[in-house]
Amino acid sequence: MDRATLERRYLADPADMMMMQGINLHVRDTGPRNAPAVLMVHGMGGSLHSWEPWAQAMAPELRVIRLDLPGSGLSSPDPTGDYSDQRSIDVILALMDHLQLEKASVVGHSIGGRMAWRLAATHPERVNKLVLVAPDGFASPGFEYAKPVDVPSVLQLMRYALPKWLLRMNLKPAYANDSAMTDERITRYYELMLAPGAREALIKRMQQTMLTDPLPLLIRITAPTLLVWGKQDAMIPFSNAANYTSAIAGSQLVALDGVGHLPQEEAAEASLPAVKAFLLQ
Repeated sequence: MDRATLERRYLADPADMMMMQGINLHVRDTGPRNAPAVLMVHGMGGSLHSWEPWAQAMAPELRVIRLDLPGSGLSSPDPTGDYSDQRSIDVILALMDHLQLEKASVVGHSIGGRMAWRLAATHPERVNKLVLVAPDGFASPGFEYAKPVDVPSVLQLMRYALPKWLLRMNLKPAYANDSAMTDERITRYYELMLAPGAREALIKRMQQTMLTDPLPLLIRITAPTLLVWGKQDAMIPFSNAANYTSAIAGSQLVALDGVGHLPQEEAAEASLPAVKAFLLQ
């Protein structure tokens, strides 16, 4: 789909597009400017729209800043072709500098959670509190540390064609409850995946992912940390939560029954109170 059409549908304000390190970055900044800042980072194939229910509920009392990662949502692909975690963290830090945010609480989901905890471990002076929603980081069965991810050839074919039914099939394991897969939500995921360069960027991000043992970094985190995890997560197992709570001193866990990989979408009302209370505490 052409960018103009996508922006008419999914861009709230033309001022939300900001040039950052050569990337036309989509950023949504809501809530009082003098309130504590919260920065939200979405997961693989997602966009800042994934946080909408949480963001709306938090904005009266918190400054909520959401971004589309490079090559995701309405953000343009990275001209460097670098989709490593470190490159994305550098872009996030550049955004914080641009917004004159010395420090912010960081909320990250899935791979965005991996970026969030890496940011908290390596730049503790920039992170106030940390909320990790089903974060990536520990090797799941079939994956190894220090080894590039093998992206199946059939998945790489989506560069050339992406039927909507195929996207729906791939999203289905992310939700424990099929009713959460509304037509509006699936259409948003689908259309933003059709943005110029988005599918190529997604494949490159997967190809450039190389997990390393997270423990040496996790034990360095000093920011107060809250983990939010659906017990029926079929993408990143709920059992991984114990690894994080064991590694991050003083961390807390909110475990959600009957919820999958996307608590902020599937169970916004159930997951939000603990997150909001934690951020306002």
